[in-house]
Amino acid sequence: MIARLLHMLFTCLCAGFCGLAAAQGPTMAVQDTTRVLDWRQRHEPRRATVYSALLPGAGQVYNRKYWKVPIVLGGLGTCIRFVQRNGREMQRYRDAYLAIIDGDPATVDEFNGRFSADALRGVADQYQRWRDLSYIFTAGVYLLNIVDATVDAHFVRFDVGRDLSLDLRPSPALAAQHAAGITFCLRVR
Repeated sequence: MIARLLHMLFTCLCAGFCGLAAAQGPTMAVQDTTRVLDWRQRHEPRRATVYSALLPGAGQVYNRKYWKVPIVLGGLGTCIRFVQRNGREMQRYRDAYLAIIDGDPATVDEFNGRFSADALRGVADQYQRWRDLSYIFTAGVYLLNIVDATVDAHFVRFDVGRDLSLDLRPSPALAAQHAAGITFCLRVR
């Protein structure tokens, strides 16, 4: 009996891993086809949302929209680059401003006194505003990545076939009232 169970287990493993289900007879082939679903049938929008929230672009990969990944990563990379650059420039001008207003003649700013304290402070404040906007844009691109993956996941099973038709015709209800009107009729077969 143990030998028979081992033989059945070995046969099932071979059928599952080697694709030999058809050799086991019609009943085994029917069982395997009922278990194997198309990826669209197994697709869950919640997973795409979670994947995109954890790793930007992963939801697009889960939806099999691989061409969107470079757009998402490029947008996030660009925003992060602007955050870094604007933060670095803000710090440069702020340090120069502090070197001028500290009252110690031994400290010299990197611009060698070419700019006044008010000009340095204005430039530092401008770079700070740009850095803060870059943070907002980064969060916006991140949220758009999640929304795109979620919406696209909901449309995975949406059929865009040739069975859709749009028909324009006069409206009989409005024509009876002596008014002009058009009826839009969308037919899904």
